[in-house]
Amino acid sequence: MIGERLQDDAGAMVGPPPLLSGFFGSVAAKTYGAVIAARNRRFDAGVGVVTFDRPVISVGNLSVGGTGKTPMVKRVCHWLTQAGLRPVIALRGYRASLGRSDEAELYAAALPGVPVVVGSDRAAGLSEFFGTSAGEGADCVVLDDGFQHRRIARCCDIVLVDSTRPPFTDRLLPAGWLREPVASLARADAVVLTHGEARSRAGVVALEARLWDVSRRFITAATRHHWNALRSPDGESVGVDRLRGARYMLVCAIGNPSAFRAEAVRVALGEPTAELILRDHDPYGPSTIRRMMAMMAAVKPDVLLVTEKDWTKLATAMPANEWPCPVWRPHLEIVFDRGEAALRALVIAKAMEAKDRRQLIRGR
Repeated sequence: MIGERLQDDAGAMVGPPPLLSGFFGSVAAKTYGAVIAARNRRFDAGVGVVTFDRPVISVGNLSVGGTGKTPMVKRVCHWLTQAGLRPVIALRGYRASLGRSDEAELYAAALPGVPVVVGSDRAAGLSEFFGTSAGEGADCVVLDDGFQHRRIARCCDIVLVDSTRPPFTDRLLPAGWLREPVASLARADAVVLTHGEARSRAGVVALEARLWDVSRRFITAATRHHWNALRSPDGESVGVDRLRGARYMLVCAIGNPSAFRAEAVRVALGEPTAELILRDHDPYGPSTIRRMMAMMAAVKPDVLLVTEKDWTKLATAMPANEWPCPVWRPHLEIVFDRGEAALRALVIAKAMEAKDRRQLIRGR
């Protein structure tokens, strides 16, 4: 097999290793932890916190990348719109160009009636947006990757935990992938365990029990990622069974590629012919495209398999008819194994409570 990937000791594909290890990694992690603790104390005291006059729902995580925030944000937006609310999504937009990003493009396609505000300063971006006619119509906010973005006050904090990467065995950046210590979950309203398809049920239940030891305040839910179809560049849906037995090349630039690869192997009933695993949010510049083309020329795959986020960038790199083989990406959805009703009820209740409070204040 031709490919470029990183493996753990068990042979499973993982993302790039932590930035530092050993003694220097431990020292840096302790320094980072002290900075985070001081920062959280300031926010706990309300220093530098901006409170908007409409409800804010945050979807975030403890670790870097790959937990499933994008499909969860879409689900939360669906719940809110079904309840008669009009959400706006606010996200940082990693490696955004001209105010857009791969996540923003996905939201624009999946949620055509939902505005998206992109910018490193989400508080300023939302303030500017609320001053427009479109912003006046938005009556709630969904923060994408908002658990650490505490400058914006929120009425509900949803935190995603990848069940294949238990935080109890991880370390703080840069020695590990944790952005905050596990104890920070005490301020969450809900914790959702994701990627249950790649972990045994017993493993998910055991992890959930350990998380409950952190706090009894939050509700919990468990989900798995499901491919319900494959999509071609023109948006045509292709049955996932079409991947079975195919010679496929796998390419992705996401935070946790192991779940994507595992599902591809399961659906295709076999390993990829070739694979190229890039760092999260890779921009797919000319040199990367050339490398991809060289690999494809060497192995002549039947299909190039990428994620939705990757395709938002690859689609601008080359016209669809110039790719040497069909390009498919899975249409991904999250399926709740348990906890969906409770989580939906929490989100709607928190949003409605904050909305009613806003209307009461405006009516005075």
